[in-house]
Amino acid sequence: MNGLYALKPWFARRLTLLRRWLIRSGVSPNAVTIAGILCAGAAGASFAVLPAPWAVVPVVVFLTARLACANLDGSIARETGKQTRLGSLLNEIGDRAADLLVILGFLPHTSPSLVLGALLASSAPSWISIAGAAAGVRRINGGPMGKTERCLVIAVAAASGWYAPAAVVIVVGSVVTAGVRLFQVVALCNRRDGEGGHDGEGGRVGESGRVGEDRDHDPLSGRL
Repeated sequence: MNGLYALKPWFARRLTLLRRWLIRSGVSPNAVTIAGILCAGAAGASFAVLPAPWAVVPVVVFLTARLACANLDGSIARETGKQTRLGSLLNEIGDRAADLLVILGFLPHTSPSLVLGALLASSAPSWISIAGAAAGVRRINGGPMGKTERCLVIAVAAASGWYAPAAVVIVVGSVVTAGVRLFQVVALCNRRDGEGGHDGEGGRVGESGRVGEDRDHDPLSGRL
């Protein structure tokens, strides 16, 4: 169940000219990762302080930039041969931080307990995917409530003011996604155990182009 993750190749093609310009300009993958975190923070701040529907334009712009950075840091690392373990670590931490910064934008609009639930639930699918990759199986991405779907729900909330329903959708969708990914990871682990195979440390150079990541990483997503 890939959801909007299936649009990743299309989105990546739209970024080709920008990617080439960044490479020519000598911009590092880590700088792009940090830019993605800043864009996520700007999206969360815009969502928090601007009323609907005025919030929708900056929220969509910053979220799109955040998704673009999540795609570009890996492709730049891959094309320039700058895959590093430190880059992989920064990529993972940056992705989680960016997700949380966006969700925190709900705080002025709904109950803290619901926001906390959204923070915890939205992180669960990513942790399950990371655990699967650490166990030596391919990384699971996609929906029904991956990173891109969360961005879409937040954009709808910014346009409509339906903050509590949007947060509930993120919680429920994320829990379902975590369950789907866990089922897939368990099945992959059982299959690998049955084959008697292993992937060493379980990591490969992934979509983000960082050492230790699976090639399916960085959805239209990141990433997750």
